[in-house]
Amino acid sequence: MVARSGRLGAVMDYAILTGFVLVLGVVLALVAQWKGWRPSLLVVLGVGIAFRVLIMTTSAVDTWQPVDFINSFKPAGEAVLNREDPVLGSSGGWHFLPTIPYVYGLLLWLGIPWEIGGRLVTVVADIALIPLVGKLAGGPKASLRAFQYACNPLAILVASVHGQVEPVALVFGVAAFVVARGPGDPHRPGMTTNPVALARQSVALHGLAGAVRHAFGPEGVLRGALTPREGDRQSLRRALFAGLLMGLALCAKSWPIWLIPGMLLLLPTFRARAVAFVATGIAPVFFLVTLPIFAGTSLSQIPEVIRVIQDVRPIVGQWGWTAIGMHGINDLHQGFATFGTRLIYVTMLVTAFLWRRADPIDLTTALLLAFMVTTPRLGAQYLLWFMPFLIARPTRFAWPAIIGVSLWAGYGYLYMTQFDSATWRSLHVYWSQASVVLLPILALAMPWGRRVSRPPAAPSEEQPPSAPVPASA
Repeated sequence: MVARSGRLGAVMDYAILTGFVLVLGVVLALVAQWKGWRPSLLVVLGVGIAFRVLIMTTSAVDTWQPVDFINSFKPAGEAVLNREDPVLGSSGGWHFLPTIPYVYGLLLWLGIPWEIGGRLVTVVADIALIPLVGKLAGGPKASLRAFQYACNPLAILVASVHGQVEPVALVFGVAAFVVARGPGDPHRPGMTTNPVALARQSVALHGLAGAVRHAFGPEGVLRGALTPREGDRQSLRRALFAGLLMGLALCAKSWPIWLIPGMLLLLPTFRARAVAFVATGIAPVFFLVTLPIFAGTSLSQIPEVIRVIQDVRPIVGQWGWTAIGMHGINDLHQGFATFGTRLIYVTMLVTAFLWRRADPIDLTTALLLAFMVTTPRLGAQYLLWFMPFLIARPTRFAWPAIIGVSLWAGYGYLYMTQFDSATWRSLHVYWSQASVVLLPILALAMPWGRRVSRPPAAPSEEQPPSAPVPASA
């Protein structure tokens, strides 16, 4: 959500400057695409840092501050300083694991003003994400894709203006993808076997009981898949580190759970995927069970902390189909929220099935875009989820989607913050309902043409053999 100011009556002072930087970023990204720029990493980072630090600085001295940045994130950091649980101490304003509030608390303890310190966490994460997008893209256009993310207007808004923690979740999540994929061709196949067809074939050959023994018996398929093989140490090491990184992504927010299937499919063996899946739970469990040590949470409070973390308030009406159903007013509506949650699960299962044979990065892009189309609730920062993946592997409608959501979010962040609360509420009605226009664009931006990933063709298949060159040539 793009909320009204945390300071009563304040309006954004640097909206024109911020808007100019965002438009400049879009122009540079499109020109880079047109001209085929391949800037060096130093240039890419220089541009990305300049944009983010400039907007972070102006946002920090602005009289307008996002309401959750002031009223939710800061109390979580102050709770850590006071040896209180950040979830309970922020009155439910922070309902994730305490990992990021520990960093907030450290920065407050160092005496860094909150308006800078709170954004420093997200800006540093977003800067680190720039080269990772290039790594995720791979191939000859890696530096172009990193540059385009460095110029991404939505990333600048979320990290430098709002201070939302999406970049922190993404930097660990994208790093997990890069580590899981490892060296070699950046394009990988998805599922290469059909488990249902294999099960039917096994039942036909061995009968039901025999198929069960064939799958789970002492010499069965499962045991064979888990048996150590010569030369798999490197893939298991990658699996361990990828799982640990994905676990850290989950420590920032809960939504990176949608990234796990793609990460697992990037690993080469069932055994490696099992290791990564287990490793993903290590960091979240660690930060949960150590609450009494680092946050002063009593053991009796941990069930309440878990309940608050799991609780999702049914606020709808900000985006998409619920904005139409709620007439542009975001409010509690359990019916829409319950139906929307079920719709998300069904949509994600269907999307995973349709893209099961796609490159795992394309599968992840499809899942995240499908979520945006069907979700009953959305904050503008959610739209950053798919950005690194869509920029790394753009589709035909990638830039219409990127520009469309950036315009929508920018209107909320920059224009609507120029007015008093009453005017803001009236503008919010039209702004939230206008989001429905973006749904078909996001659906079109899904990688429909890449639902099946094929290995690169051999050179002899790509072109006929060249004719012999005369010696006199």
